[in-house]
Amino acid sequence: MPDSRPLSGRLLRIAMILSFWTLVGLAFASQFYLSSTLLGRSVTWSQAISYSLGDWYVWALLSGPILALARRFPADGGERWRTAGIHLAAAIMCSLVYVALRALVGQLHSLWIDEPVTFLEVFRPLLVKTFPFNLLIYGVIVSVSHAIDYYRKYHERTVHALELEKHLTEARLQSLLRQLKPHFLFNTLNGIASLMHSDVNAADKMLVRLSELLRITMNHRGQPLTTVRDEVAFIGKYLEIERIRFRDRLTVEIDVEPTALEVAVPSLILQPMVENAIRHGIEPRQRPGHIEVRVRCEGDMLSILVADNGVGQPPGGFTREGIGVGNTRARLQEIYGDAHRFELANREGGGLEVRLSLPITTHTP
Repeated sequence: MPDSRPLSGRLLRIAMILSFWTLVGLAFASQFYLSSTLLGRSVTWSQAISYSLGDWYVWALLSGPILALARRFPADGGERWRTAGIHLAAAIMCSLVYVALRALVGQLHSLWIDEPVTFLEVFRPLLVKTFPFNLLIYGVIVSVSHAIDYYRKYHERTVHALELEKHLTEARLQSLLRQLKPHFLFNTLNGIASLMHSDVNAADKMLVRLSELLRITMNHRGQPLTTVRDEVAFIGKYLEIERIRFRDRLTVEIDVEPTALEVAVPSLILQPMVENAIRHGIEPRQRPGHIEVRVRCEGDMLSILVADNGVGQPPGGFTREGIGVGNTRARLQEIYGDAHRFELANREGGGLEVRLSLPITTHTP
């Protein structure tokens, strides 16, 4: 079956051009009717409309070739003097053609109302009265064509720039995500290595859990966003590994509001914060450690809290952020810009809490 879209597109353009010139003709018909009435030479509405549409439908016929010529020789082309000469010659030719066609229309109209006139009787006064005005109309059509073409090119450049920015942002996010995965893996392997000589069974269990976690990670398609549900499932697997390592020293409380489960969040956003709490809050101390993860919907924002009962941060804050925290800050800035909040603060009862506030969006795979 042949494709009808090019034909339908041409018909639509023709209909739009005809509609435009009809509106112009009706506007000039109103002006002609009112001015004639004020001067005492009253005409009927049908006479004013037929005379005005006779003028502008000729321009509707000529506008197609003029627009094609304007696209063929744009004003911002290389040889401007040559382009100007071509358009000047075309304007003079178009003005003469308009007078000839309009004279033919006027002659046919005179035969229709049974007041016949010769072609020259219509042509000569039209040439004197309308020739300069015709040059102006040609210039207006060409200018409108250039304006539309400029807007179209500007819109295309804007869309192209946005696409490039999108791809660049995705590339930066993928780079940050790839940076985070080896960091998380190496830290986990270091934890396993520390148990190899003291508790082989525990190290073996950690390797099994790590293989399960890596399987989930490998199945991840590298998308910058996922759901809270998937993030909580991932962090649960990660914490199974850490519980084997710390045994009774580590307890975890995860509290996620049901309405927050399908909210979109950056992939691997919880793991660096939980790992940071373990390494800097729980691991340096011998007493039992507790980590709390809480996710809530608060208006149009998603609130995430990761807190521990460890040593907290020194006065004035950390002198240098680790890869996990720095990576998290960079990814949040890429995805949300200034529409998010990421804060680290000491808790009143001791320990550190990380508060994260993100705009609520739905994840689309």
